[in-house]
Amino acid sequence: MTDDLDFLRFIDNIKKKTAIDLSLYKEAQMKRRLTTLRLKHGYSSFETYYEALVQQPAMLEEFLDRMTINVSEFWRNPQRWDILRQQFLPDMISASSSKLKIWSAACSTGEEPYTLAMILDDLGALHKTTLLATDLDQGVLKKAQQGYYLDRSVRDVPASFLKKYFLEEEGVYSVKSELKRAIDFRQQNLLYDTFDSEFDLIVCRNVMIYFTEEAKHDLYHKFAKALKKGGILFVGSTEQIFTPSQYGFETADTFFYRKC
Repeated sequence: MTDDLDFLRFIDNIKKKTAIDLSLYKEAQMKRRLTTLRLKHGYSSFETYYEALVQQPAMLEEFLDRMTINVSEFWRNPQRWDILRQQFLPDMISASSSKLKIWSAACSTGEEPYTLAMILDDLGALHKTTLLATDLDQGVLKKAQQGYYLDRSVRDVPASFLKKYFLEEEGVYSVKSELKRAIDFRQQNLLYDTFDSEFDLIVCRNVMIYFTEEAKHDLYHKFAKALKKGGILFVGSTEQIFTPSQYGFETADTFFYRKC
């Protein structure tokens, strides 16, 4: 069997078993990542590697963790968070007569939704916000719910926020329980699952760069449908939408898009 056919069959088998479609991710990056993992365990083909995944739950869990992109930081690109904190969130709070509805999509280990929760609490709005955080990987969701981070993870958290919202012991920082209670963590497949609607804000950063153009196109349409009119989509620093109008968006600021 050729290497290409071996990988294509692997993609098909994984889709049948997990409902995850690896063909919607950029092939070169995904194949390289998974080849490294396969060779690490000594399997000469994706066919034999898949057989092992079926038989060994721990290996399947490792595979799912590797194929998802679990890179996250508190206050990643601080200038963009400052714009959200100083401009968009105050406008949403003043304009809303009911609870704000906010979603952190592909939340990884929780840094992003906890950043949102801290900012909302600082603005006096956390108690009147529904804050959803989702990810494909159950393993990272468990870590997010636990809320423990090493000192390097919190290096960009403002000192006042670090003092107010974390407990520190021997270089390990734990998020205070009031923030944990404020976030609803759920498993979700962005590419297949249906979304809720009427969100004021959707934050999805630094994951779409791993998807094919077709998958990104579909996802932007789904995000637009999930936002209320005037709602904001906040994307990562490498994910600028060059023709936002095709999705019903207008540029509100750099990496911020408003639903028309």
